[in-house]
Amino acid sequence: MAPKVQKSKEAKAKAAMAGGKGKKKKWAKGKTKEKLNNAVMFDKSTQDKLLKEIPKAKLITPSVISERLKVNGSLARLAIKVLEGK
Repeated sequence: MAPKVQKSKEAKAKAAMAGGKGKKKKWAKGKTKEKLNNAVMFDKSTQDKLLKEIPKAKLITPSVISERLKVNGSLARLAIKVLEGK
């Protein structure tokens, strides 16, 4: 092996300042949920879908209705009450 070349004090100091930690570690960004754009009122097509498809479903919950018909939770709860009445 070739002998190592000695660095001057200034070169050593410069290397020590340049090295080190580098950038400060940042916190991980949390996963963001996709924003749903659900309807807040029943329109004719949604109401027809409600009366045809939902009674045939195995499980009827506000979550299922909200997901299938793209309506918000309060409308889904109201829909269950309407279906109970029929």
